Amino acid sequence: MLLKTPLLTGIFVCLILILGFNLSPHQAADPNFKIISFEEFEKLKSKESNKLRVYNFWATWCAPCVKEMPYFEAIGQNDASVELVFISLDDGRKPGRVTTFLEKENIKSPVYLLNDVDYNQWIDKINPNWSGAIPATLFVQPSGENHFHEGELDESELEALINKLKP
Repeated sequence: MLLKTPLLTGIFVCLILILGFNLSPHQAADPNFKIISFEEFEKLKSKESNKLRVYNFWATWCAPCVKEMPYFEAIGQNDASVELVFISLDDGRKPGRVTTFLEKENIKSPVYLLNDVDYNQWIDKINPNWSGAIPATLFVQPSGENHFHEGELDESELEALINKLKP
């Protein structure tokens, strides 16, 4: 067997560490995809920025979410004053569904899979008026002021809202 020599065993261990053996294969494959807890989302949301931060809550199984996603993606890729993050509410135990969708749809913006199914614990923390329906979008201005929109946005509605809220 090849691994009986100390040199080959050492090389094998180093390769495992270098290739990120301990990471989820989905996280290692796409640097813009990460599985996060609600606490990690809160830290992300509260960080300081001079940009308008847009957090779009969606899921692969939500037709209106998928329909509006290209509008958000275009703004995220083309407007330097906007920082876009997609927050997936898909099943955290099946990240492959999300990563396959992202690849198929050529999504380049950061996507975080929120691995917290106790929605009742955190929905009100996003916005007390949120029913929990998706799509939903949280806009955080550089001042820290939050604006929330529940429901689908068409391209012109999204552009108008972003232009109103951007610094």
